[in-house]
Amino acid sequence: MTESRQSIDPERTALLVMDYQPVVLGSLSDADELLSRVAEAIAIVRRHGGQVGYVRVAFDDADYEAVPEHSAFAPVLRTAREVFHSDSPATGIHERVAPESGDIIVRKTRIGAFSTTDLAERLRDRGIATLILAGVSTSGVVLSTVRDAADRDYRVFVLADATADPEPGVHGFLTERVFPRQAHVITVAELDGLLSGTNGRST
Repeated sequence: MTESRQSIDPERTALLVMDYQPVVLGSLSDADELLSRVAEAIAIVRRHGGQVGYVRVAFDDADYEAVPEHSAFAPVLRTAREVFHSDSPATGIHERVAPESGDIIVRKTRIGAFSTTDLAERLRDRGIATLILAGVSTSGVVLSTVRDAADRDYRVFVLADATADPEPGVHGFLTERVFPRQAHVITVAELDGLLSGTNGRST
């Protein structure tokens, strides 16, 4: 994006930590390093007084029954019913990036963070205008949420090194070629400066 990204107002900002669950992280070879980077991002946002939100994907019995047979989700869920059940420890938020009191936590039953949750209402209640996204996978929850968040008029930042995909080439293409059309793509190392307004970019 060509508009200025000189600073981020932490009081109107939420970091969304999306699908950081053991069941999802198991598809990555570098999950340990990724967890360390997102933990650092969470600490930075908390230190500046920003909001932290968590999005997890999981299904209860009623959710499974509500998926129509013609849905592209149906065959996937049939083979992974127990794995993605909301009662499974594997669908919980990873303990290394665990939520704290006052954080937003939503459970979704589709790919994006908004369509099957009350996330938009919770963000609106807190006056949030800027979203910083970290998630797995880049081609799944991050792509869907970038599109939806931009359509909802949020200012969107994607933490490229706190986001990952089982296919590194796909991650690179999205962060370098696709996301910049609707979001600012940054790294965890840039976050502190952006939240404090001292990153040195001119308007």
